[in-house]
Amino acid sequence: MGLKELRKKKWFKIMTNTYILVLTIFVIWMAFFDTNSLMIHLELESEIDKLEKEKEFLKSEISKDKEILKKMSDEKELEKLAREKYYMKKDNEEIFLIEYEDSLKNKQDEKH
Repeated sequence: MGLKELRKKKWFKIMTNTYILVLTIFVIWMAFFDTNSLMIHLELESEIDKLEKEKEFLKSEISKDKEILKKMSDEKELEKLAREKYYMKKDNEEIFLIEYEDSLKNKQDEKH
């Protein structure tokens, strides 16, 4: 098969068309090599999705914290937190910590 016969083929005429060659080179350049390439756009889209999820998570955390702050403005709630979490007491009180057997086993398992 010589060069003359190859030039007569329909697919060869289409592929050697100047516009097709320029368009193919342009598409390849834009898809892979340009600073705004398709690959970079895909990476940025995935990063945007990740950041949107993080934004929603942080908004929910902020709303939870606002509820806690709202509760802490009440003196009774503040006292309840201090007693339960920090084991604080009034001067004339005693604190008794009651631990059940199954909770003791869990604490021992965590140590080992």
